[in-house]
Amino acid sequence: MKAIRIHEDGGPDVLRYEDAPDPVPGTGQVLIDLRAASLNHLDVWIRKGLPSVGKPRILGADGAGVVVSGEGFAPGDRVVINPGIDHGDGRITVIGEHTDGTHAERIAVPASQVYAIPEGMDFETAAAFPLVFETAYRMLATKAALREGEWVLVWGIGSGVSTASLAIAKALGARVIVTSGSPAKLERARELGAEAALNHDSDDVPALVKELTSGGAHVVVDHVGAATWQRSLAAARADGRVCVCGATSGPNPPAQLHRIWWKQLTVYGSTMGMRTDFEAVYELVSAGRVVPVVDHVFPLAEAAAAHERLEAGEQLGKIVLRIPG
Repeated sequence: MKAIRIHEDGGPDVLRYEDAPDPVPGTGQVLIDLRAASLNHLDVWIRKGLPSVGKPRILGADGAGVVVSGEGFAPGDRVVINPGIDHGDGRITVIGEHTDGTHAERIAVPASQVYAIPEGMDFETAAAFPLVFETAYRMLATKAALREGEWVLVWGIGSGVSTASLAIAKALGARVIVTSGSPAKLERARELGAEAALNHDSDDVPALVKELTSGGAHVVVDHVGAATWQRSLAAARADGRVCVCGATSGPNPPAQLHRIWWKQLTVYGSTMGMRTDFEAVYELVSAGRVVPVVDHVFPLAEAAAAHERLEAGEQLGKIVLRIPG
């Protein structure tokens, strides 16, 4: 089969579109002909060697396609993959990080990770939601216990996690403020339902959040890290919750511990999600209560260009790879 593999750590130039061995399904696995797969920042980190994985490695966590074989499914069934393998003891391993991934023509995965694509949804949209929607749901619903009418601040609306957080927060009845440095992305966020959209390069985000919410955000979603952390703590209201699932601008900002105790803030670290998180968000997607946002679709062979777009921060929503069938 054709696949995107890395043989060394580095930039987009280390991505190779090449022949790879066809996967051989084991007991309890489903063999899938993939039709679409999406990119996540996880793919960028692994490609760079953060962490460095065994090689050659096929990247990609998210994927959708048609069943070739597997108990419990019929050949031709349209399916989507839950990329987080829940081991039941608090551990989650991720397809594409701990095993070969979805940026390929075929994959074999445990049957427990395979779900029917919601009715009327195309392969590209199906591949766009699993990892980021599972991540956002765990932060907002499972960890922060977001309540109807609360205010949520979401940094960097261009990212997949941020667009997922906007959609899920709205579905749960919350009000959402988003940020971006791009006027076009801010306008698009308003179209997607954001109550307010702030320019994090020129606006005083904490001051405006406090004004808009009469005291500060109940929940802050921060996946940016060093560039936003101080403002996240400043923008949260007293007794607020700050959810952290990444640090794309750097993992070691000034801690600002005084803000945490003065304001009695709760900081939640969150990674991916458990099976219950995926199934809860799968139900939201299936019911049409949340809709994934697809930014741009590249052919599988042009994965390097897709990585370049993601690293440049040009996207709003998910970058997807279309896989020929």
